[in-house]
Amino acid sequence: MRKYLLMIVILGSLTEVFGQDKKELLKFSISEAQTFALQNNRAIRAARIDISSMDKQIWATIATGLPQFNFDANYQHQFVIPQLNFGPVLDINSLPDGFITRSDLQSANKPSPSFSLGVRNNTVLNFTVSQLIFSGEYIVGLQASKVVKQVTEKSLVKTEDQTKETVATTYYLVLVLEENARVLRESLKSTDQTYSDLVKMNQEGFNEETDVDQMKIGRSNIQTLITSIEAQKELSLKLLKYQLGLGFEQTIILTDSLPGIISQGTTQYLATPEYNVKNSVDYLMITDQEKISSLMLKRQQSKLLPTISAFYRHQEQTNMPAFNFAVKDVAGVTLTLPIVTSGLRLATIGQAKFDLMKARLNKENVEQGLVMEFETAKSSYQTAYSNYTTNKESLDLSRKVYDKSVIKYKEGVSTSFELTQYQAQYLTTESNYYNSVLSLLNAKAKLDRLLSSSK
Repeated sequence: MRKYLLMIVILGSLTEVFGQDKKELLKFSISEAQTFALQNNRAIRAARIDISSMDKQIWATIATGLPQFNFDANYQHQFVIPQLNFGPVLDINSLPDGFITRSDLQSANKPSPSFSLGVRNNTVLNFTVSQLIFSGEYIVGLQASKVVKQVTEKSLVKTEDQTKETVATTYYLVLVLEENARVLRESLKSTDQTYSDLVKMNQEGFNEETDVDQMKIGRSNIQTLITSIEAQKELSLKLLKYQLGLGFEQTIILTDSLPGIISQGTTQYLATPEYNVKNSVDYLMITDQEKISSLMLKRQQSKLLPTISAFYRHQEQTNMPAFNFAVKDVAGVTLTLPIVTSGLRLATIGQAKFDLMKARLNKENVEQGLVMEFETAKSSYQTAYSNYTTNKESLDLSRKVYDKSVIKYKEGVSTSFELTQYQAQYLTTESNYYNSVLSLLNAKAKLDRLLSSSK
């Protein structure tokens, strides 16, 4: 009984520990979130599996040129066994002593015994060792498989860079939505206070009921915006968890702040950053693709060369027939040389040459495209920063105007229509500001990806 109680206590403590782990909060800065994603994002993990699979493919290619040992067993049952008979033979013992006549010779001819040319049941065992001596196609194929692995490794790097960018943009979106919701909640508190004052003033007869209704409409608009932004934030958090490789039930906290991230990008990208396109992972990948096309041309050309292989075979039989003409040990060399292919080889070589020409043109196109992408991203960041500073100033001014309009309305200097109009202007300006913040941060994330891959 004590053993059972002890097991129950242990299981209960383990359940409590695992329950605490499940509820543990995970805190991430932007760099910590990207590092976490590099280890746990499912797309990156799949890309790493591709590299391991490519290692196996390379070894499979190498193994085709190494010695091959094969064994086969063949069981045979013959329903009718062929017989061999040499016809009549002279039986010397049947000849009489002395003079031998023709009739004596004829009578001395006896039928010869029959011999079986096989056995009814037999098992043949073959042991064969083969070795590829020379094959141009094998040599080129081995070189190509190594280049393909390099492409796969660079594809992993590209996936990692893209994942870091998507994690950053989602991270920034959550921060922007959080900040926007916070400011709107503060605005709602101020609007609630103004609405409460207007209700009291209406009860005392200092304003009209339509003034209260207009403020109530503005208050409802802010509440609707908060609800919408909170829903977007929850959805964005789920997207971030998905990108990090976490479950949706996991609670995470983002520790970076918008001002710090914005100032970091301002210092780094308002200057002229250096971009080396030849170090870009996309450029390196297209360079490897050009190498593969060149090797494919060599592979087609190598098919014009002979293929040489050698073999050794040993055979054993479990039931040896009386007459056995099979050779137990055989060694040989095979030479394969294409003679006439009706132009097939030349056609495939010509096609491979055209593929190589296209690969080189594609390489030039990708190089120009990458430079253009960087210039566009740099210009987009500078434009986004300009819009951000303009909208920030407009937001401060709009807030100041709205606060003054509230004071003027309470003093009876302005109308409720003007107050509502200034409130709508402030909300629009606030929306424009946070949109410009998000555009600025997205432009920063793209520049981060381009420049990190070109170092």
